[in-house]
Amino acid sequence: VLGRGDQDSGSDVEWHRNLGGEAGSGGGGGGTDLNQRLKKLINASPVMLFMKGNKEAAKCGFSRQILEILNGTGVDYDTFDILQDEEVRQGLKTYSNWPTYPQLYVKGELIGGLDIVKELKESGDLASVMKGFCWGGGGLSLLDELHAMLIS
Repeated sequence: VLGRGDQDSGSDVEWHRNLGGEAGSGGGGGGTDLNQRLKKLINASPVMLFMKGNKEAAKCGFSRQILEILNGTGVDYDTFDILQDEEVRQGLKTYSNWPTYPQLYVKGELIGGLDIVKELKESGDLASVMKGFCWGGGGLSLLDELHAMLIS
């Protein structure tokens, strides 16, 4: 099993196989099975980025930009290359109700895509969101707290 921080460019594919999926597998399984796979992938790391490519080789400009931003936080995160698994690529759009990539998740909750991450960076809140410091008190959900930060 390859761990976080592994520099092997194929590590996210191997890592995905170890989470019970087959890289590049399309079809098969019903929606419930796919949702279970997606939930497992989303929660495989406290901070998880679904993108085109991986940490070492982004395969689109949006993914490259979000990597630059996340790398500037000093917070450890993992990536999943959606180009390696069409079922995950399409299924996650429905699961998260978010139609584009990249998608950033913290503690299993969708933060958003590049635009949201840019806004959080500009407001100075990105590092604390990634570290999970912004929620846990006051009874607000992560999404409510993020919304409050973005409009303030």
